[in-house]
Amino acid sequence: MAKSEPMSRSTSYRSNNDYSLQLSRWFIKPIGVWPQMNGSSTACKIFTLLHISLCLIVVAMIMIPCTLFVLFEKTNIKLKLSAIGPLLHRVMGSVNLWMLLTRRDDICKLIRHMETDWKIINRIEDREVMLQYAKFGRFVAGICGVIMHGGAFLFSIARAIKTISFTVGNETFRMHPMTCPIYSNIIDARFSPVNEIALALQFLSTFIVSSSTVGACSLAAVFAMHACGQLNVLYIWLQELVENQKGNHTAERKLAIVVEHHLRVLSFLTRVESIMNKVSLVELMGCTINMCLLGYYLIMAWDDFDATKITSYVNVYLSMAFNIFIFCYIGEIITEQCKRVGEMAYMTDWYKLHHKTALGLVLIIARSGNAMKITAGKLFQLSIATFGDVIKTSVVYLNLLRTLTM
Repeated sequence: MAKSEPMSRSTSYRSNNDYSLQLSRWFIKPIGVWPQMNGSSTACKIFTLLHISLCLIVVAMIMIPCTLFVLFEKTNIKLKLSAIGPLLHRVMGSVNLWMLLTRRDDICKLIRHMETDWKIINRIEDREVMLQYAKFGRFVAGICGVIMHGGAFLFSIARAIKTISFTVGNETFRMHPMTCPIYSNIIDARFSPVNEIALALQFLSTFIVSSSTVGACSLAAVFAMHACGQLNVLYIWLQELVENQKGNHTAERKLAIVVEHHLRVLSFLTRVESIMNKVSLVELMGCTINMCLLGYYLIMAWDDFDATKITSYVNVYLSMAFNIFIFCYIGEIITEQCKRVGEMAYMTDWYKLHHKTALGLVLIIARSGNAMKITAGKLFQLSIATFGDVIKTSVVYLNLLRTLTM
C-alpha cells in the first residue's frame, strides 16, 4: 500500500509477537505443552517428554480413584454428585491437555504465521492497529488466567479448609476432606500423612488441568485478536484503494495486495478453527454440566449456610460462565469482522476505479458473504446466542437434578 516511514528496528517483529503470546506461554509452559519453535537438543526433548508424562501421571492418580469412588463406593447419591463436578473438571482439563499436545505442530505454524504478519507489516499506522488488538488479546488472556485459576483453587480450598472428625474404635481422628474423594478399597486417605499427600496431589492436578484450560482459552483469544488486527489493517488498505492513484496499474497492484492479505487471514482463521473446535466442544458441554452441578452444590450449601463454600461455588460458576463467554465472544467477533470486509469493500469509492479493477471487489464482497465461523466440534456455531443457550440449558438440567434428588 502507500509507503510510509518504516517502524524502528528497535521494535522488532519478534518482540511484538512475543508480547502478544507472552501470557499464553506462561500458562502453558509449566505443563510442558508450549511448542518448541527452534530445533531442540535431544536432552531438551527427553526432559519435555518426562515433564509431560509426570503431569499426566499426577492427573491420572487423582482421576482414576475418584472415578472408582463414583462408580463403586457404597455411599449416598449426594456424596457421589459432590465428586462428579471436580472429576468432570479434571476430565475436561485432561482432554484439553491432550488436544494441545497432539496439535503442537499446528500451534507452532500459527505462531510462525503471526510472526510473519508482524514482519511484513512495516507502516507505523498499520502496526499500531495490530498492537492495539495484541494488547486486548493479552488482556483477555490475563483475565482468563486470573478468573479460571482463581475459581478452581477457591473451590479446592473451600472443600479442604475445614477438617472433619471420624472415629475408629475408641479413637477420634481429624482429616481434611478430599476435593476428589478416593475409592477406599485402593487407599485409605483419612490418616496422616497419606491425607496430606493426597491433598497436595489434588492441588497439583488442579493446577495442571486448569493450566491446560486457561492455555487453550488464552491461545484462542490471542489468535482471534491477531486475526481481527489483520482484518482492520485490511480495512485501512481498502479505504486507501483509490487514493493517490497514478493510473490503473497502481489500483490493480493495491487490490492484489488486499486480496492476497485477505486470503492469508482466512487461511489463518481456518487453521485456528481446526485446532480449537474440539476444545470448544469439550468446554461447551463440560461447562454446561458443571454449571448445573455448581448450582446444585450452591443450593445444598445454602441450606447449611456455609459462607465459605457459597462464595467459592459462586466464583467457580462465574469462571465457568466466563470461560464459555470468551469462546462465544471470539466466535461472534470473528464472524462479524469477516463480514465487515465486504461492507468496507462496498463503501470504498469503487466508482472512481477502472471498471475492470472495480469488478475485482465483487469477488471480495462475495467471499465475505460466506463469513468464517468458529464452531464447537463443527456442531454448534460459537456466538453470543450460543452463550445464552448454554446458560438456559444448565438451568434446565439443574431443575431436573433437583427433582430427582431432593
